[in-house]
Amino acid sequence: MNDLFNISGKVALVTGGRRGLGKAMSIGLAEAGARLAVVAKSAEAVALEKEIDAKGGALLYLSADLEKPMERDGLIDRVVAHYGRLDILVNNAGFQYRASAADYPTDQWNRDMELLLHAVFDLSQQACKVMVAQGGGKIIHIASISSFQGARQIIGYATAKHGLVGLTKCMANEWAAQNINVNAIAPGIIETDMAAHVIQDPERAKELRGRIPSGRFGKPEDLVGPLLFLASDASRHVHGHVLLVDGGWMGR
Repeated sequence: MNDLFNISGKVALVTGGRRGLGKAMSIGLAEAGARLAVVAKSAEAVALEKEIDAKGGALLYLSADLEKPMERDGLIDRVVAHYGRLDILVNNAGFQYRASAADYPTDQWNRDMELLLHAVFDLSQQACKVMVAQGGGKIIHIASISSFQGARQIIGYATAKHGLVGLTKCMANEWAAQNINVNAIAPGIIETDMAAHVIQDPERAKELRGRIPSGRFGKPEDLVGPLLFLASDASRHVHGHVLLVDGGWMGR
């Protein structure tokens, strides 16, 4: 049974893995024995490097702005050059820009699509080639409850996350026969910087917690278990699934 969830020695790449959800998932993968690569926009990741080092883990940190196609070019090959393979790709990098739909800037819309959809498609294509050659792998997209419902003030984010579900299913349909599992995790409201505008508003926070059957917001660590399931052999016959981690929000 333990072998089903064993990812020791696997090579995992997490985008946006320097802080927030990405950092929690990166640390979770390292604690489970994965050899870790993280890509983020920042020039350094000293805090993450210290945490991974303290756990005896291996980390390759790559600085890249994933909004820029040229900086994505060859990114997967750099991981393979360092570790010799890639077993797990976690497409997590993202942001939310807040503005009304009527006033949403076109250039911001284009940035949203570039990072939240185009970069995921690009890196997944790069990873697919490597995974086919090595006999399989796992690709995990980080979606959202905004993948399933409309939201105010985040039209770019919500639209891209809806598209990400379609991307997940289409990739799974084509790549499952090549032993590549493509799935997604859809978090609810998680206590990160992205949700600070909600969490720090007492009235709004109370209202939203009342909407969640579990009665609480999620913590970044709540994603680690679902991630390890999708990254391991425990999910070997799971393809094109979007796993909600939302405290029951979407079940209401």
